This record gives sequence, C-alpha cells and structure tokens, in this order.
Amino acid sequence: MGSNGELKYEISQNAYIKLVLHSLRHKTAAVNGVLVGRISPKDDGVVEISDSVPLFHSNLALLPPLEISLIMIEEHYVAQGLSIVGYFHANERFDDVELCGVAKNIGDHISRYFPQAPILLLNNKKLEALSKGKERSPVMQLCVKDASKNWRVVGADGGSKLLLKEPSANVVLSDYISSEKWKDVTDVDDHLDDVTKDWLNPGLFN
Repeated sequence: MGSNGELKYEISQNAYIKLVLHSLRHKTAAVNGVLVGRISPKDDGVVEISDSVPLFHSNLALLPPLEISLIMIEEHYVAQGLSIVGYFHANERFDDVELCGVAKNIGDHISRYFPQAPILLLNNKKLEALSKGKERSPVMQLCVKDASKNWRVVGADGGSKLLLKEPSANVVLSDYISSEKWKDVTDVDDHLDDVTKDWLNPGLFN
C-alpha cells in the first residue's frame, strides 16, 4: 500500500449524496460526518468509500459525543467488513474552503485508526455550479496528510484522486436537491436528541 499521495479514493453515490444533503439540511452551520469503507481487496491502491454517516450540526468539537458515535458506527459496520476510513466537513461560511482546526483534529483522531484516512471538505462553489449542470467532478476537496503529517488540499490533480463510483452521481444529487430531499436526512446529533430518529437513514434513497 502506497502513501496517501498515491492512493485513490472512490466514493459510492449514496455515501456522497448523503453527506452533501446533510450539509444542505443545516446550511447556516458547520456540519460533519464520517466515511465508511475498506481498502480495495484488489490491492490497487484504492480506498472504497461505500457509505457515510452524518454526525453533527452543533458543537462539532465536543469529544465525548464524537467518541460515542465512532464506537457506535464501528460496531454497526464491522459485521459488513467495513470500518471508518475518513472524515467529511462542511464549513459554516459559504465561501470558506479552508480546513479548520476542528476538522484537522477529528481527521487526526480518525487517522490514528486508519492511517490512509482523507478529509473531504465541501466546496460550495462547486455545489452551486451543480445546479447549472456544469459540475462533473465531486463537489468536495480531497485533503490528505503529507510526509510531515500535515493536512493539505490535493491540488489540481485532485480530481483523479477522488472518484465518484457512479459517473451520474451529480445528476442524481441535483435531482435530490431540487426535490428538497435534504429535509429527510437524520444525523447522529438528531439521534442523540431523539433515539427514534435513525442515523443510518434507511429510507433516504427509497
């Protein structure tokens, strides 16, 4: 397995759409989530992101709820041979495409367990271009750890490192946005307030 710089990350349509809808549900707040998946058994340097879990839309920096959530998520997915392989973050301000301290800290925490873990940072400008039908690539920036263990945004070639498993994912996402599907997303925050709300979002894509 190569270094993070050589790795590619392939995200499934549902995992991708769920996180973007989560950020739209809480437009005026920072939100986050985790990526669930595995290293490809083909040994081709690909991390397969097959699902995602929306975490929080308030008090993102609190460690106890984060710890509880990560344990709960790992316990659920372990039977499927999956684990937490990365982190997703959307900043509060629309035009903010900087990786904040909270995102880096949680990314660090996750990379202790899965060293190849990336951070995906929502890019609102790309998201906006989606509605005009102009955006083919993921509406997220890929951030990985460099040789000196600092997080950095993967540059212009980043598009080839972060791949949508289904090429039509942005078309489906666009449809979901126009039908306000984001109203149906439940995150762990919601679940901690009301345990009847299912953080797995089983009915989201029905």
